[in-house]
Amino acid sequence: MAASFPETAISTERLLLRPLAEDDAPGLTAMMADELVLAWTDHPHPFTEAHATALARTLAPAHRAAGHGIVLAVTEHLTQRLVGLVELRRTDWRLRSTEISFVTAIWARGEGYAPEAVLGVAQWLFEDRGFLRLELRTAAGNTAAQQVAQKTGAISEGVLRSAWIVRGEPGEPGRGAEESRSDLILWSLLPEDLETPETAAPAWAGHDRYVLRD
Repeated sequence: MAASFPETAISTERLLLRPLAEDDAPGLTAMMADELVLAWTDHPHPFTEAHATALARTLAPAHRAAGHGIVLAVTEHLTQRLVGLVELRRTDWRLRSTEISFVTAIWARGEGYAPEAVLGVAQWLFEDRGFLRLELRTAAGNTAAQQVAQKTGAISEGVLRSAWIVRGEPGEPGRGAEESRSDLILWSLLPEDLETPETAAPAWAGHDRYVLRD
């Protein structure tokens, strides 16, 4: 039987990361109806409530059970509203390595939620699950995602040439799903990277305030 992640919830200072639920479908659908999500992710477009329901009901559980990774809804503690989505994929259980991707709702950007969520997941992986490497891949033109990687303390390891397809062009509505090739920047986090002052005590959350729950 393949190794797999447990169903889990990860609590940071401001956020709760938990398994995606069918009740999240309306909020997830609204979050995905954004030019930046279209451009920088490979989620279906248009992303409908049927897609959201299938992800919560079938695809995410199967993804976890098969050992590929895990899909977590990112919600605010205070309001319980859905502010993002985090996914682990391409998990290598022998190397104890996995890749993280994230989406932040347009109304929640600029609050530091993405780096807080990524660091929360990284600490859970390293301290609770015994993982030794977390990767991020950001499109060359996706400066916001690159800033998230930098804020977590991730190290840029190089460029994967022409390794991604960008759909449409952010800021130009009406171009539909035109596609172009893009380089990817490869970043990594290792357990020792979380021990540096910059990432151990970010301005928005004390390192010792992460609460990890299975």
